[in-house]
Amino acid sequence: MLKTRATTRLGVTHPVILGGMGAGTSPALVAAVSNAGGLGIQGCAGRTPEEIARLAETIRGLTERPFGLNLLLFLADEAAVAAVLTARPTVLSTAWAGPTYDLAGLFARAHDAGALVMHMVSTVAEAHRAAAAGADVIVAQGTEGGGHVGLMGTMVLVPMVARALPNLPVLAAGGVADGAGLAAALMLGADGVLLGTRFLATPEAPLPASYKQVIVESDGHNTLVTEIPDIASGNVWPGAYARVERNRFVERWLGREGELRYRQAEVAAHLRQARATGDVSEAILYTGQTAGLIDAVEPAATIVERVVAEATALLRGWQEQA
Repeated sequence: MLKTRATTRLGVTHPVILGGMGAGTSPALVAAVSNAGGLGIQGCAGRTPEEIARLAETIRGLTERPFGLNLLLFLADEAAVAAVLTARPTVLSTAWAGPTYDLAGLFARAHDAGALVMHMVSTVAEAHRAAAAGADVIVAQGTEGGGHVGLMGTMVLVPMVARALPNLPVLAAGGVADGAGLAAALMLGADGVLLGTRFLATPEAPLPASYKQVIVESDGHNTLVTEIPDIASGNVWPGAYARVERNRFVERWLGREGELRYRQAEVAAHLRQARATGDVSEAILYTGQTAGLIDAVEPAATIVERVVAEATALLRGWQEQA
């Protein structure tokens, strides 16, 4: 057991948090992480208010532990925000707000609904903005992470954010998949870790087996940061790039972004078909560099327990040698 400001603030046993990935989370995965003593977070991006309500109800049927609901703020409309707050999660998890988004207004509404606010940032400036708006926990995400990221590495970003906001719990994200990563994050000044790619390679993750196998087989070197997924989908994320597995689809469009914009509708339909059939060579595979540390598909609870046990042993050994 590792007690930190994050575990105290969030009301959990272990400082291990499931990233609220849109297509990568499910009530089963959220509940598995929460029941193991971490904090499970359900991605709600692109969901209808009715879907959000059903997801929260299902999660509550699977766990009595704290859990969170995540919104991508540049995509979330008022109906989605209202649905998430009406569901009354323990934590409202947010990320990727545009420069004019009213964070303070949203965070105040969350607090009025009884929720804590966890906001993800990729720069120190974003961290200051979130803190000033009333965030309770800051997630500092480095560029090693899968999905949408900034360009600052975790090893540098985490201590910068922790030093800038000494009175707030900070979670490290990006490049963390095991107990050594948790121990390192704590030594950098973080109060816990948020894992994404590691939890995709679990039985509970709602992804095709073929995608999970790509993660297991990847050495982590085959990922790259690109705008191709966003051009193809027609969504422009504010200040973000996408880290994905380099596959046949990505190779086809590297250096042809202009043509991709012209053929966006056609390519988007192609991607939907690839997702439907589980064709990993023609789909967008959001994968972090931590794929190189993942060797098997394992239950989420096993991951939470092992990460904490490994980190505890490493930190104890370090203290004994000091």
